[in-house]
Amino acid sequence: MFNAQSYVCAGRRGWSVGRAAGLLAVLLLATVTSSLAQDVYFSQPFASRLHANPAFTGLFDDYSVTLSFRDQFPYLPGSFITTQLAADLRPSVPGQHHALGLLLNQDRSGTGGYTRLEMGALYAYHTRLTEKLALSGGLRVSYGRQRIAYNSFVFGDQIAADGTLSGPTAEVLDFTPVNYLSLGTGAVFYSARGWLSLAGQHLNQPSLGFQQQSQLPMLLSASGGYKFFIVEPGAGVSTREISYTPVAGLFHQGGSSRSEAGLYVTTSPITAGAVYRNILLPGSVAHQHLLVAVLGLQAGGLRLGYSYDIGLSRLSADLGGAHEVTLALRAFDRLENAHRRLKRRVYPVVPCPVF
Repeated sequence: MFNAQSYVCAGRRGWSVGRAAGLLAVLLLATVTSSLAQDVYFSQPFASRLHANPAFTGLFDDYSVTLSFRDQFPYLPGSFITTQLAADLRPSVPGQHHALGLLLNQDRSGTGGYTRLEMGALYAYHTRLTEKLALSGGLRVSYGRQRIAYNSFVFGDQIAADGTLSGPTAEVLDFTPVNYLSLGTGAVFYSARGWLSLAGQHLNQPSLGFQQQSQLPMLLSASGGYKFFIVEPGAGVSTREISYTPVAGLFHQGGSSRSEAGLYVTTSPITAGAVYRNILLPGSVAHQHLLVAVLGLQAGGLRLGYSYDIGLSRLSADLGGAHEVTLALRAFDRLENAHRRLKRRVYPVVPCPVF
């Protein structure tokens, strides 16, 4: 089994392997050996909403397709890269109660040789509880495959006293690719002004097959917000909006907890936001603090978003935060009369700041 301490000590003798690469390898393997695999936290949760809660499936549009790209710890070689494709469809049937979705997600780290590919099918049911309050419930079933390419690592016994690399390692490399099935569910309670999202992912805590006991821990989340309109979109073809939306959330997975609070401001077609994140990482004695800056632009059926995580604590700043880009195509019919839309749909439009 890989010995992180011997790697670090040997790396000090042969510093040419790079301090940053060593730090990334230690961080990655410390996470794996503690059996605390973590899901990615997107900085644009309303653009990647199917990942956050399956109950968001079909709530915003008749259909949408979203491509997301996230580069985390960009200052390190082989930073953590996440690519995601999400799509949802709300069939045009009376009431529009049902919605279907598809989620493809790949996490990888070039230096660590870590790859996780996950494909999920989603279903949501929408209904009205009262005149002003509506509910969406969702389910997610995902198939995943995780692997580590040990040939990407440099082990302590491969580093000579002068810092050169020689020969293969004597370490036993026995981590084979693992396939797993994950189950998730969620609910969104909302009105025309506010919403509350509750979700649980990996409820069955699937085994990842590393060592004798290794599970993908449950991800539990609760988040919400409320939209205040300065200029509210009117009936017919009017789409102009000026609003501000405070948001907040709590998240927990394994030994990692996160709280966040922020504010989005929309002056159509532009949305800008700032979110403060307070994160407690596994094995750490102090929280990591981040400020996320978000900018979104909507033009007809297209929307583009960019965000950057600014590290406010020492470790977060040294690792370089994260860049995130989203590009989406959505059904957006400006010519459809608002009265006809409301007659066909039996629930209000969720007020999340989607751009």
